[in-house]
Amino acid sequence: MQKILGVAVSLISLLAPSQVNSQRIPQPWVSVGVNDSDPTFALGARAINWGVELGTGADGATGVDVLKFIRAPIVSPYVGLGLYSADKGVAVSGGVQVGATDNVFVGVGYNTVRGINGQVGVRF
Repeated sequence: MQKILGVAVSLISLLAPSQVNSQRIPQPWVSVGVNDSDPTFALGARAINWGVELGTGADGATGVDVLKFIRAPIVSPYVGLGLYSADKGVAVSGGVQVGATDNVFVGVGYNTVRGINGQVGVRF
């Protein structure tokens, strides 16, 4: 009986909707990276566990990625899809953001067009 109760409480805590009051204000970030020794840049914002990132890559490719964040207590992994110009087409991205302080977070990610990138952002 204790095992069943433990499993039930665990499932309820995992599946219960969480409050998103703290994410009503978007959390912006900047990103700098490298792909094939070319610098890449991006600006992004996250709200209610969804994000959007506008970036530039090699050969003047410019595009936008839509990101889905997985809510976790300290670390927030994400996956995303984007569309880029300059015949780059569809991009796939993924990464993780970690809270460094109450108001600052850092991250690392990979995008098939923009390569490996580092991120720094703020929470209001």
